[in-house]
Formats: sequence, structure tokens, C-alpha cells
Amino acid sequence: MSFLYTRCLRKEFGGVIAVDDVDINFEEHSITGIIGPNGAGKTTLFNMITGLEIPTEGFIFFRGMDITGLPSYRIARLGISRTFQNIRLFKEMTVLENVMVGRHFKGKTNLPYFVLNFFGEDSGEKRIFENAMKWLEFFNLQDYRNELARNLPYGKQKELEIARAMALEPVLLFLDEPAAGMNPAETDELMRLIYRIYEMGVTVVLIEHDMRLVMNICKRIVVLNYGSKIAEGVPFEIQNNPLVIEAYLGREE
Repeated sequence: MSFLYTRCLRKEFGGVIAVDDVDINFEEHSITGIIGPNGAGKTTLFNMITGLEIPTEGFIFFRGMDITGLPSYRIARLGISRTFQNIRLFKEMTVLENVMVGRHFKGKTNLPYFVLNFFGEDSGEKRIFENAMKWLEFFNLQDYRNELARNLPYGKQKELEIARAMALEPVLLFLDEPAAGMNPAETDELMRLIYRIYEMGVTVVLIEHDMRLVMNICKRIVVLNYGSKIAEGVPFEIQNNPLVIEAYLGREE
């Protein structure tokens, strides 16, 4: 059984078809790239899988469970985390607080927890702090821990958003254009970080326009164009696929 798969997935906005009957199998413990021209439906696909959009038709299954149309908080609790194309940090909170928020989502909220914590018999907040610091160190952000998120350089803000997503301890991580706006050195560091996350056993799916990044770290690539899947395969196959070349460069007359 596939780790995550979609069947006949479709999303319409009025008369516009953003995703058109897409079937994709995502393998566990892999790095999969979703590529395609602007407007191909990539982010809409992410939004449906992570619960931000309800499909017009079709199904999404995760570890054999139908998650079609589930709200995002329930999908996150299944171990699916994500970042966004446009950075969505809590800009007036510190770097440390941003990552702690990601971990609080998995925290206990029942009455016994609060009673125990009040009397100092539970160290839940301490564990959240320690978890957050672990991820700040992983992304080399520990020196910024008390800095407001809005004051970070752009590349560091992108890394902070991934750190917050990882604080949830996901089994599946969706990254929406993580390298957008980064310079080559920042992109190289990002590739190393993504590969380290993969080596920890996390399945990664990313949307990206930086083909150097995609071709270097993705095990498999899916190509969308006008909402439809036009190709799927290993990097070499995608690089030489005539439909993919046409989608990016146009057809020779």
C-alpha cells in the first residue's frame, strides 16, 4: 500500500479547473519533487492534501486512511506538516517562540496536565523548550533565539519556517518553494538540510522552481501542467521527457 496517494483528485474554482483528475503515489522515506510552470496547480495540490482546500472530486489516502476533506489540524496530528510559498511566521514573536508554537500543537491540553503543571509536577513546557532548541541548533539558528522573527534575513526566515514545521515531529513534510528568493550559497545549505531531514526518516515532498535543487536531491519527480499530471519519473527521465520540455520551453513550430 502506498504511503500517500491521490485518486482522480480535482479542484475547481468557479469555472477554473486548478487540479484535473490527478493520480499520484508518494513513496515512504523518499524525496519527491512537484514541478511545473506557474499556475500548474502545484500549491492547490498541496493545499488539498494538507487540509486547506476541500477537493471538488477525488480522494486522498494516507497510510490507508481516507483523509479527503479533513481539516488541517487533524491532518497535522497524523504527522503531516508543511511550509508555505509566502512565509507565514509570527513576525512579532521571537525565533524560539515561533518554533515552540509548532511543538505546542502536540502538547497536552487536558485538565490533569494543567493541574500537574501548576504544581510543578510536569515538565511539559521544559520539553517543548528543549525540542525547540534542538531544531534551532539543527538549522543553526540558536544564536537568533531571542531575535524577533521579522528581523531575520530572508533566507533564515525560510529556514525558521521549516524548523517550526519540524517541531511537530512529522513523518511527512511538505515544502512549498523552500528555495524561493535564496542565493546559491543559501540554496546549497538548504539542500544539505533537506537531505539531513530525509536521512532522519522523514518523507519529503517539495514544490520548487530551482531545477538544480530538484535534480540533485529528489528521488522522483512529478510534473503538472494546466492542472494535469503530464509526467512522472526519476530526474533523468524528466529531463528528457518531450512533454516536460514543451511545457517549459514551448513547442517548436
